[in-house]
Amino acid sequence: MTSTLRDALSFLRKATPLRLLNGAQVVGSYLLSKLSGRAHHAGLPVALAFEPTTSCNLRCPECPSGLRSFTRPTGMLPADLFKKTIDEVASRLWYLIFYFQGEPYLHPEFLDLVQYASQKGLYTATSTNAHYLNEQNARRTVESGLDRLIISLDGTTQEVYQQYRVGGKLEKVLQGTHNVVKWRRELNSRTPRIIFQFLVVRPNEHQIEDAKQLAEALGVDDVWFKTAQIYDHQHGSPLIPTIDYYSRYQNQGDGTWRLKNRLLSHCWKMWHACVVTWDGLVVPCCFDKDAEYRLGDLKTQTFTQLWQGRKYRDFRASLLKGRDQIEMCRNCSEGTKVWG
Repeated sequence: MTSTLRDALSFLRKATPLRLLNGAQVVGSYLLSKLSGRAHHAGLPVALAFEPTTSCNLRCPECPSGLRSFTRPTGMLPADLFKKTIDEVASRLWYLIFYFQGEPYLHPEFLDLVQYASQKGLYTATSTNAHYLNEQNARRTVESGLDRLIISLDGTTQEVYQQYRVGGKLEKVLQGTHNVVKWRRELNSRTPRIIFQFLVVRPNEHQIEDAKQLAEALGVDDVWFKTAQIYDHQHGSPLIPTIDYYSRYQNQGDGTWRLKNRLLSHCWKMWHACVVTWDGLVVPCCFDKDAEYRLGDLKTQTFTQLWQGRKYRDFRASLLKGRDQIEMCRNCSEGTKVWG
């Protein structure tokens, strides 16, 4: 059985009648909104992203954590806030990702939070730079019940890797990967599914095949090749790959670049998912790095109150009027992940 099929079955095993009903409500209200041009919504999120922390050990360009450029504060997700929210939504929620900005393993209780969510029957995932996957954390990762572990690779030699993962050590990434693969085998566990995520930029685009070979040698289940978001792309960037297939942007031939995707006046994410920052702010999606579009605060509201509240209704309505009128949406490339 392939890792993709095992992963799909693991995801489907999380299904319950209430989660299926909720999914049908969300899909139905989204389709009705698209057809009518008016924002309708029913149900609670199918997917949710929680930010364990904004802290990070690396200094990657094009990343607010790496650049230390946030206007919002840096901190750690309080366990009680997380558990209170999960207790409220778990019966309808299906997919939970522990990532927004920062390095999740810097949170001292990170794997305890994963285990809490896993025990609620949720499909859990995280993304890491793998610098903290020592023997103890690797074993605890497997024991936590985490379903999917995404490891950022972005280079198969230290010289190339460090050009984007500034301050990172490829040796640590590979050792951490080896540790998780080993403990998954020793504990006879089917999870987590281990994925190398390779952000294709100009300095590393020649190592795409090398990444596939490295993953196979280490026992990694899959490699995902992801296109890079460039914040100031209008006049080009040394990070934009020369391989057009892996670029979100198109050269206009006059020294300027534009996003390939056409901005459609609807967005599935606004109906089925959202992001919670470490301090309890709810924002529309992962493109709102600095939490400018705050739709609620879990420190003062229940999740249901804010998900069905006026701010969320107004934001969904504004999307249907025109995504090009929302600054956050103008550099959105939803649907541009390339699977390897």
